Amino acid sequence: MKWISFTLVPVFLFAAACSEPRGTQSGAISEDALRQHIKILSSDEFEGRGPSSPGEEKTVAYLAKQFQSYGLKPINGDSYFQDVPLVEITAAPSTVLTVDAGAGSVDLANGGDMMVWTKRVVESVSVSDSDMVFVGYGINAPEYDWNDYDGVDVTGKTVVILVNDPGYATQDAELFNGNAMTYYGRWTYKYEEAARQGAAAALIIHETRPAAYPWEVVTGSWSGPQFDLVRDDDNMSRVAVEGWIQERVADDLFSRAGLDFDALKKAALTGDFKALPMGDLKASISIENSLRRSISRNVIGYVKGSERPEEYFLYMAHWDHLGKDPGLEGDQIYNGALDNATGTAGLLELARHFANPVNQPRRSVVFVAVTAEEQGLLGSAYYASAPVFPLNKTVAGINMDGLSIIGKTRDVTVIGFGASELENYLREAASEQDRVVEPEPTPENGYYYRSDHFNLAKVGVPMLYTEAGVDSRLRGREWGLAQGEDYVANRYHKPADEYDPDWDLSGAVEDLELFYAIGKRIANGNNWPNWYEGTEFRAIRDESMGQ
Repeated sequence: MKWISFTLVPVFLFAAACSEPRGTQSGAISEDALRQHIKILSSDEFEGRGPSSPGEEKTVAYLAKQFQSYGLKPINGDSYFQDVPLVEITAAPSTVLTVDAGAGSVDLANGGDMMVWTKRVVESVSVSDSDMVFVGYGINAPEYDWNDYDGVDVTGKTVVILVNDPGYATQDAELFNGNAMTYYGRWTYKYEEAARQGAAAALIIHETRPAAYPWEVVTGSWSGPQFDLVRDDDNMSRVAVEGWIQERVADDLFSRAGLDFDALKKAALTGDFKALPMGDLKASISIENSLRRSISRNVIGYVKGSERPEEYFLYMAHWDHLGKDPGLEGDQIYNGALDNATGTAGLLELARHFANPVNQPRRSVVFVAVTAEEQGLLGSAYYASAPVFPLNKTVAGINMDGLSIIGKTRDVTVIGFGASELENYLREAASEQDRVVEPEPTPENGYYYRSDHFNLAKVGVPMLYTEAGVDSRLRGREWGLAQGEDYVANRYHKPADEYDPDWDLSGAVEDLELFYAIGKRIANGNNWPNWYEGTEFRAIRDESMGQ
């Protein structure tokens, strides 16, 4: 285990290797500049923009150079970097999960049958002869009068958990949040709750529709190096083993335990469900890790306000993706063109536009390109815990995680619709473009909990997170929805997420103009948009403002 910090590629040397996007300092949002930024950031030269890799060095150098060329102010002397201490844990790919069924045992292969890892910062971890317990959805939610762990002690045991939540499974609007995923349906919560219950291991059963992505996303996202923030307890409070198992594997294991998987899934949909042992099944696994501590970077610049510089509006996008996987056959680079070279390019264009002296805002406007989003929203979590600018002086913000590549749309999609007064600003700006604001079409996918705005929301800062509209002005809504489904199925978190010169970025430009209009109005105004009454973040914000 060691601390490393790659030597930063000299900006002037790296810049010479890339053709600069065209766009004048005084121009509006430039589609040509946006396209060139996306093309550069998602090129093979950037190696998938993995944190703490040579790809990071090229990425952060590029972003800092752009900020500097626009005239943005740095945050630390002449530096645009906020250091983010990370620990990288790489599990041996040959890991095998053995399940003893009494009359025999079955070995589950990493990647094909299951994906497992540990977040504990240790060189090896093991679970031996751990009783397996089916805990339904693995939810303990007093406000819903729901506790899947009620009456069962899972200390030292391996819990097996369904993905998403009962509201989605039943489509009952009165159960949890109906079709829309709550945080209780998110995999992060399920591992957190299993740890609170004292489990030794937690395995989530993967099903494509309730998970909102195919098995290939699981293998692509959880293979290779896994990052976390450096924490005081080295994550020893986490369960020893976290992971996923394929649905077909779960069905087989339940059968070996003499249990009916389909019947138990139905039983888990009611609040009187009781967790139950999976017969005589016992799980054993050993994970060998290589460890590396490193420093990654958030890249931050700002335009100082002319009248109230101590108040801030924030734009955010994550610059990172999944890097390279030498174990893949063929293309080994996760280029992350849509996710999230597009959002990062949009951040640059907004920064250039605001930095034009004729556009100087009254409040300061901050541009944050965060690291390690793909590793669990780590860069934004670090910023939220160590903010460069006070959170109770941060008026509001917008997060961009994937811009439109399908052209102009009649709508703009709000993720987490109905959360804050920022939606009023969005409606006004959208109406000027002859567009309407719509709730996300797939709230069951839990996108609200899957990007960086969530960490700012958790500390009270009102954050707007939109996605590209789906109602194409040229081809209609059904076509737009089909494009999103095709991306998730075939390119999301895969090497196939590459820049395409045929992308229609006119919709991305329109969205950036929308984001600029919202930021400009708030940055030049006196109002402090808040969360709506009754939302989970309102009390946090009110307390913060009282301080």
